Amino acid sequence: MDENLLVGILLVTAAGVGTGTLAWPMKLMRTLAFEHYWFVAMLLGLILIPWAVVWITIPDFLDAYAEVGWKPLVLANAISICWGTANVLFGVCVIRIGAALTGAILSGVAVAAGVTLPMVVKGSGQFSQSPDLTSVAGLAVMAGIAVMLIGVVLSAVAGFGRDRAIGSSGDRSRPASGGFLGGLIMSVIAGVTSTGISLSFVYAHDPIVKAMEIRKVGPISTNVAVWAAVLLGGACVNLGYPAWLMTKRRSWAMLGRSLPDLALAAALGIQIIVSIILLGRGMLYLGALGASVGFGIQQTTQVLGNQAVGFLSGEWRGIGGRPLRQMVAAVAILILAVAILAYAKMLSGA
Repeated sequence: MDENLLVGILLVTAAGVGTGTLAWPMKLMRTLAFEHYWFVAMLLGLILIPWAVVWITIPDFLDAYAEVGWKPLVLANAISICWGTANVLFGVCVIRIGAALTGAILSGVAVAAGVTLPMVVKGSGQFSQSPDLTSVAGLAVMAGIAVMLIGVVLSAVAGFGRDRAIGSSGDRSRPASGGFLGGLIMSVIAGVTSTGISLSFVYAHDPIVKAMEIRKVGPISTNVAVWAAVLLGGACVNLGYPAWLMTKRRSWAMLGRSLPDLALAAALGIQIIVSIILLGRGMLYLGALGASVGFGIQQTTQVLGNQAVGFLSGEWRGIGGRPLRQMVAAVAILILAVAILAYAKMLSGA
């Protein structure tokens, strides 16, 4: 395993763990509702932090973006709007059906589209050289997807079993997931649209990087500059929906009611943008196949992070037997999927 491959895998794995454990601050909220902490987290994570980095480290950043042209930026932001929708649905689904099941379903659906699309419709820069689906590396990637989907389906089955066990226990302090079917449908929709996070980066990366290289901008600042530009559309969705809810419910004043909850919301926002930046760097280290393999590994480890939050927060407390065995088996299968995707990258040689 060469150094770039190892570093790339570590970075996208860290990104997956970061996004997979996003539910932990939400689990600790005591005063603020979803719309309050989501608004604060998204404002900090998607707007204030990335654009502050751009403003501080790239003196003439507006001229640089102007040289990129409007077409790649508009396309990338249209794609990131899809991701923004998925982000909002994720927050709602965690509340309705739990972190573990939401993450498993969302990531399973996402990986099928997010891994294959960059190999069919080539991205920009190094991603334009990705192997085809019918190549040896492409077939290995498809095998990894198949294994991952088995793990995700098994995880979903385990979630259904968990829901039935809680419902039959009579424990009113832990009601079964209300509106489970609705939450399941929203998780599937979120899975399809969540691919926008990597695709927006893949299709707009090269022209932005070239504009930054002319100005001798460092790789980290360039990476942040790409994300700052392409996530604006997604940020609008993530800020607009909670703002609408707070206006509808006349609850803007609630934002100042709990400093501990505001600190947790800030932690959520920081974790989001750090995970996104790690994903971008990791995909670059993984070369031409980075958009596919990087996203696939990130999504797989995201599922594992979701399961960890689910277990640690008590979603599986007192649940044993078949549902628990199925969830443990699902985790093992997902780890196998990561190994297969890493092997696919080695086969590509790119």
